[in-house]
Amino acid sequence: MRPINSHSKSFTELGRFLSVDCTLAGDFSGLTSNTQYLEAGDLFIALPGSKVHGASFIGEILAKGAVAVLTDPEGANLVGTTLPVIIHPDPRSIAADIASWFYDRPFSAMMSVGITGTNGKTTTASLLNQLWQMQQREVGMIGTVGISVGSDFYSASFTTPEGTELQAIAASMRERSLSHAVMEVSSHALSHKRMLGSHFELVAFTNLTQDHLDFHGSMENYFAAKRSLFTQEYANRALVTIDDPWGQRIYESAEIPTESLSRENHKADWHYTSIHQIKGGYEVAIRGVGGILIEGTVPLVGLHNLDNTLLAVALGVSTGLDHLAIGRDLVKLVGAPGRLETVSIGQNFLALVDFAHTPDAVSRVLGAVKEITSGRVIAVLGCGGDRDATKRPLMGDALVAGSDLAIFTSDNPRSESPDVILAAMLNGKEPSEKIVAEVDRRGAIAIAVSEAQAGDTVIILGKGHEMGQEIQGIKHPFEDRVELARAIERLS
Repeated sequence: MRPINSHSKSFTELGRFLSVDCTLAGDFSGLTSNTQYLEAGDLFIALPGSKVHGASFIGEILAKGAVAVLTDPEGANLVGTTLPVIIHPDPRSIAADIASWFYDRPFSAMMSVGITGTNGKTTTASLLNQLWQMQQREVGMIGTVGISVGSDFYSASFTTPEGTELQAIAASMRERSLSHAVMEVSSHALSHKRMLGSHFELVAFTNLTQDHLDFHGSMENYFAAKRSLFTQEYANRALVTIDDPWGQRIYESAEIPTESLSRENHKADWHYTSIHQIKGGYEVAIRGVGGILIEGTVPLVGLHNLDNTLLAVALGVSTGLDHLAIGRDLVKLVGAPGRLETVSIGQNFLALVDFAHTPDAVSRVLGAVKEITSGRVIAVLGCGGDRDATKRPLMGDALVAGSDLAIFTSDNPRSESPDVILAAMLNGKEPSEKIVAEVDRRGAIAIAVSEAQAGDTVIILGKGHEMGQEIQGIKHPFEDRVELARAIERLS
């Protein structure tokens, strides 16, 4: 996605921006680090990859009409004399910032919000987006479930796009005269420097629990990546949930003005003064900065959704929304796709899908489901392959602790053996009346539905909104919502 109106800058200007002597003549009309998005007239930024260097695709780069390549010395050798080359020792460290410069710093032209944390980013961004729309703001959103630019929606491959594409998306939003934008900021994006050149009016923190340790190596490294967003480089102000020690550390160390949030701590700048559970949600009162009071009905279940709502409300007020109108609008909110999403085709039990794929998220979601279930909770869960293996037994423990019937299955096994992943999740647990292992996800969903009776809840965890299952490099069509509906239909 790029702006409709053309952009161009000269290589001389680029040289000045990079503080290098660039002798290339002429202009470039776009830039990208992905050949999939390469257009004629572009500067191609060839990055070293874990398996192959971007400059290895020089044939495709030429065929698509790139006018020059910016790369490292290794990439320059691969390009040879086929195209003009600008050499930089670490092109990944500057790609996103070049894109931001090329598009004239688009995030700074909007009321932009970046949200980071392990769980809750997608729902919080969605709730904030809805609150903005209810008060007639022109809005855009970038995240796990996709990208919205006004009324247009696009699919997304990553929670946070690559830096060159991210800046093009933001520039498209600005071109459409969108006034507000919210995006999910992943730890991978921060570590890979995709966020350089992005500057937000506000950044926010949800929570930090175990995930992505295959990439970060330790919780401390994972935390350091998240904390880097709360600096003058990236934002003017911050909102931080302090209900876990990681959030407290960010609140205490942030370089920018920061307000605190807590579900129960009345010393926080934003907190609930009352929470009353009702059918399908909560009646709440929120106290905010300056003593403002917001009262209304939150039509979402689960304490984690109270946390998400509190942060969305605080962000809404902090970005200029009327707090009294927010109170009236709370009851209109809906959850994000694939987050405790209902599948209903007339069955006598509740059927849900959810994206929970960390031990903490599984525990939170199953706890929320228990609150609304009079019968048994029947839960299906798998773990992804080629990802943090240390969380697999913890997720298995959370599944068993939070459900009456725990069904272990596959998620996206990727290049790993599904049986090996399943064994790690089970961690010695034997099949019983409460524990079932079925490696085929479709079969596991069918088992869950066949066991359900009136008053029960069937919940399929881990994939949420996703529409494929990756096995040995091939992404097969698979959607939990569809498979759950089909299983119910077969028994009706």
